[in-house]
Amino acid sequence: MAATGEEAAEMDCISRVSLAHPTVLSLGGSSEPRGEPGETASEGQEVVTAAPKKPINSSTCEDYHLLENMNKLTSLKYMEMKDISINISRNLQDLNHKYASLQPYLDQINQIEEQVSSLEQAAYKLDTYSKKLEAKFKKLEKR
Repeated sequence: MAATGEEAAEMDCISRVSLAHPTVLSLGGSSEPRGEPGETASEGQEVVTAAPKKPINSSTCEDYHLLENMNKLTSLKYMEMKDISINISRNLQDLNHKYASLQPYLDQINQIEEQVSSLEQAAYKLDTYSKKLEAKFKKLEKR
């Protein structure tokens, strides 16, 4: 989730902070910076100089920017998928309308098919009856 309002302003400020010069840190228990760069530490203390790097919170800010970019890309993909689904829906409606306009013709085709099958049955009956008549005629002719 992308930060908004004050959080975003804080993250921008944090990301823009840079260390002007190296800081001398003490590992002896105190968390305050000790002296200027180049000074030597007191006895028993080690001196660690921090190189001018990004602040620790800048990685968090970069993570937020990465998440924000990922959210934008995801949003674009969903918008593309929405457009595709709208086109599919529109095409499906067109097909349904075309099918509805063809439905009377399809019904006629079904009626014709039923009539043709009943005519075929009548033709077979007529054929068998004519064969019987022919057989009877030949039988009568022989007498």
